[in-house]
Amino acid sequence: MAYTKRIKTREYHAKFFMATVSILGLGLIISQMSNLQVPHSPIILILFTVFLGVSEYYPIPVWKGNTAINFPILFTLYLVSGLDYTVVIYAGVVLLVNLLSRRPIRILFFNPAQLTLSFFLAVKLADTVGLGFVASSPIMENFLEYSTVLLFFHLINNLLVDMVLWLRPQVYSFRSWKHKTLSELSSLLISLSYGFMLFLLGSQNREIDFFSFFFFFSPLVGLSLLSGVIFRLRKEESRLKALFSITSELNSMVPTDDWLDSLKPSFQTFIAVDASILWMKEGDSWIPRFEQGNVVSNSTLNKEKFFLLEGMREPAVYDNRQQDPGIASNSFEDGIKSFIYTPVIHKSEMFGVLVIGRSRTKSFTDDDVDSITSFANQLAIAMKTRTLIKEQEKRVVLEERNRIAREIHDGVAQSLAGAIMSLETAERKFAEKPAETLSIVSGSITKLRTSLKEIRESIYALKPYPTERIGLIPAISGKIGEINRNIGLEINFEVRGTEDQLSSMTEKILFDVFQESMANSIKHSKTKKVDVLLSYQSQQILLRVKDYGIGFSLYEEMIKAENTSHFGILNMNDSVEKVNGSLQIDSSRKSGTEVSVIIPRMGLEGGKKIDKSYAGR
Repeated sequence: MAYTKRIKTREYHAKFFMATVSILGLGLIISQMSNLQVPHSPIILILFTVFLGVSEYYPIPVWKGNTAINFPILFTLYLVSGLDYTVVIYAGVVLLVNLLSRRPIRILFFNPAQLTLSFFLAVKLADTVGLGFVASSPIMENFLEYSTVLLFFHLINNLLVDMVLWLRPQVYSFRSWKHKTLSELSSLLISLSYGFMLFLLGSQNREIDFFSFFFFFSPLVGLSLLSGVIFRLRKEESRLKALFSITSELNSMVPTDDWLDSLKPSFQTFIAVDASILWMKEGDSWIPRFEQGNVVSNSTLNKEKFFLLEGMREPAVYDNRQQDPGIASNSFEDGIKSFIYTPVIHKSEMFGVLVIGRSRTKSFTDDDVDSITSFANQLAIAMKTRTLIKEQEKRVVLEERNRIAREIHDGVAQSLAGAIMSLETAERKFAEKPAETLSIVSGSITKLRTSLKEIRESIYALKPYPTERIGLIPAISGKIGEINRNIGLEINFEVRGTEDQLSSMTEKILFDVFQESMANSIKHSKTKKVDVLLSYQSQQILLRVKDYGIGFSLYEEMIKAENTSHFGILNMNDSVEKVNGSLQIDSSRKSGTEVSVIIPRMGLEGGKKIDKSYAGR
């Protein structure tokens, strides 16, 4: 409660200050308009207006920001047409640029007022200070006047902006202040250099006309136009790169349980927002699965609002919370003023709604809507993929259960039934044929022992897999240690890249292939050394098991595999294909064997960097 009250107080103070500056600026503009007379050179006035508009609309990128380099044009307009025309034209240009940029109302009036007040006060203060007496020449006198006005203009302008940023509820950090100050200092130095050239060339007794101004200021305006376009193209390129990065992360995170939490840093890089919530539909319920920024913890919505969310099919923008709060505004703190609701849909299947907010009204542009919509589409594809992968894993588990059930029915159950029938026969013959009864009982005991072994194997198969209990790398390392203790084979285990969490099914398949490859090498290759490589690459996972034994004929082994029921080459290949991977076996007589498995990079989650070898474990 106290926090909300403090936010509202700071917001009130910021609005009051901006309104005061806006009113003072409006009064100044009106007073200067009353002093306007018919201009002596309308075409020059139009030229300066156009140049001011271009340089204001296309600011030059400097020091992690951008700033309008238009002071030389502004000061020259003041020298040519007077302070009254300068104030009115400058205010009109800034107002038009803010309108084209779709700025909020308070910014729309504050910016022109703030800039015109800064220039007006800078001129008056420079006249009051009057440093012309220290100049040794007319050129130096004019340049000192220019420099004094420039310095006062930047000081007053930055003071007004800093006051707003300091008063508003959002944190104005020292780092933000430093970046803004360095950007303005860059602008000041460029304006200072251009002003020196202005007075140096103007002192050479040349006729000053329209063409002189045009050719002198064209490089500055052209620089603004070119750098502004380049800046926007780079910004768009960065946005597309961020979208590609998020898409790649979505594809790699899909099967993990906490994949949404890993998206938070990337999403904030992709588009700067103050708050975001992803409401996900799970059955008949809606649950907030992704929360970031100024949101109300453990917030809930009633059924009517969930029904409205479920009916959304297009993005909806709410520019002003006070005028239209939207469906889920209660889930955000009071400082959030504007929202975008974007449905997460894939082929008419609703997965959720992404709601993001900012602390300023009317702060979302068309580009923002397009970016968030693209992100929501990628999110929907990822959710659909996650659903399909979960269904596939369920099918694999069901198939494994059915396989164990068939083995028990066809194996253990039949053996137990046969043993029971034999014992019943022995019971009937015990009195008449003791010797035959003993033989029957002995055979039944053998069958029961075999059945007991099969039951134990089935129980072992139902236990959690080593990769589920300890992970893929520890499971492989443990198996290598077990082999070394029992056989003494030299095994070099190397892990490359960033260790990432895979889906349980992927880890199981990789471990099964490793075990089968090692078993084949131990039984058949007569090798003394095996190299095992597990590589986490940018687009895929590679497992390679290479021995240096006698090798074998792949064709003969494939024929043999068709007639056996153990986990051989065909079963390895079928398992790898379940995760869209590929199995490759390279072997020939007397040249060793290399088994490679490549699985697309799906089901990964950021982990720690690994670059080490597990030699002889």
